[in-house]
Amino acid sequence: MPWLVAGLGNPGDRYATSRHNLGRMVAEEIARDRAARFRKFRFLPVEVAEISTGSERVLLARSTRYMNESGPSYASLARRSDVDAAHVVAVHDELDIPEGTLRIKAGGGNNGHNGLRSLQQALGTPEFLRVRVGIGRPPGRQDPADFVLEPVPKRLAPEVAIWVGRAADAVVALIEDGLGSAQDRFNRSGP
Repeated sequence: MPWLVAGLGNPGDRYATSRHNLGRMVAEEIARDRAARFRKFRFLPVEVAEISTGSERVLLARSTRYMNESGPSYASLARRSDVDAAHVVAVHDELDIPEGTLRIKAGGGNNGHNGLRSLQQALGTPEFLRVRVGIGRPPGRQDPADFVLEPVPKRLAPEVAIWVGRAADAVVALIEDGLGSAQDRFNRSGP
């Protein structure tokens, strides 16, 4: 059975380097590493790059819709490609995890994350895999919405590149080695 990696994020240059686009950056990093190109998927608002890892067929996807309405894009792609919800890996930013920390898990709530909420509703289940990239809480009294949508400061760009690379490795390990092994390797207290 194939896998679907949903790189949650927003389309367009305005959000390309925002914390909220970490999931999208991870999908793009995996595609770049495997020399795969994203192409428009016929009749769906989603772009897909196909790779193989081990013996697994993997669809890397980025929606062309905004985060809060991206779930139907991924769910429709999963249905058309015969991907079971248990083989969907949502990669996303997470405010309640310290900056640069990774957490891999199966199922759970959406913790107020609009991309996860949309995906859960569209799939009809919360029982999919998640690779969560910690971004920490905003400083001071900054609104979390502003914090996740603003571009990452240039001084943090090298750190973010490391987070994205580790998360890409985590996604591949999750698919190749399974949940328990990937959690043992990547669910640590810090980066």
